[in-house]
Formats: sequence, structure tokens, C-alpha cells
Amino acid sequence: MFLESLFVPTGIVALAEIGDKTQLLALLLACRFRRPWPIIWGIVVATLANHAAAGAVGNWVASFFSPTTLRWILAASFAAVALWTLVPDKLDDDEESKLQKYGPFLTTLVAFFLAEMGDKTQIATIMLAAQYPDFLLVVAGTTLGMLIANVPVVLAGNFAADRLPLTLIRRLAALAFAALAIYAACQALGIGTPL
Repeated sequence: MFLESLFVPTGIVALAEIGDKTQLLALLLACRFRRPWPIIWGIVVATLANHAAAGAVGNWVASFFSPTTLRWILAASFAAVALWTLVPDKLDDDEESKLQKYGPFLTTLVAFFLAEMGDKTQIATIMLAAQYPDFLLVVAGTTLGMLIANVPVVLAGNFAADRLPLTLIRRLAALAFAALAIYAACQALGIGTPL
């Protein structure tokens, strides 16, 4: 369970982030600023802040429900995110264009933090923190997943983004969320090992 708290969130968020609006934002920032390291550090700080808050909410929510009720809520939530993952994101240029005058780090920090609010990876972080007991590993895993998906885009720019099979990757991410939904439902039914 210890390593699952790190590796499952890493894999889920890395897959879910492919083609997401924050990945498109990373590409846009990389093309506009052409300074990858301040952008990458902005992503790290924004993601840690956003996912730490989401993880805290997940841990807090988990304390209000019985384990069986929580498993049913998680199963339904993971199923909803699986469906949501199939819908392609579009970037809202207004968010980023107003911030561009502040430089690459601050622009990335604010734009990524705002873009993640209510995003599927933030919702996934809440659910994963409710499911897995180690809050710090979940936040580290979701942050690592965000970096796995976004750092190559920042470093490679248009070259990598134009060649990714986004539909296939979205389907794989949806499948991963669906598998988590089935796992949580099996747990709620008493099939398998407890969470």
C-alpha cells in the first residue's frame, strides 16, 4: 500500500494530463517565453500547492464516511472522471495572456494554479488522497505525474505535442480511472483486500 500511494497517483495523473488544458498551457508558455526552467519551476510550485490543498480535502472528506460508503463514493467519482477524461480540453487564452507580463515563472505559477482549479487531475488528487493513507506520497505522486506529462512538452515544444496520439492516451487514462472505479466498487462489496 505504501508504494501504491506514490505510483498509482503518478501513473493516473501522468496519463490524465496528456492533452489536458494545462499541457496545452505548458506548450503555449514554452513557445512564448522560450525559457524552460522558470516554466518548469512554476509548474512544480503551482502543482504542489494545488495538489496539497486537494489532498488535504481528500483526507478530510475521508474522515466523514464509513469505509464502505467512501468506497462507493470513490467508485462513482472515478467512473465520472473516466468519462470526463474522454472529453478533450481546450485552452482558455484569456487566463494566460493577462499574466504574461509578469515573466515565465510567475505567469506559469499563477496560470497553472488557476487552470488546475476544478480540473480532473485536482479532482483525482482529492479522490486518491481519500483512498490512500499516505497524504505526502499521494501529493508527491500526483505532482510527479504532472511533471512527467508537462516537462517534456516544455522542453520539446511543438515537436512532441504534434506527434502524440492524444485520443489513444485519453482512452488509456479513462481506462485507468475506470479500473480504479471497479476496484473501489469491489472493495465496497467486500471483494478483494481492503483499501
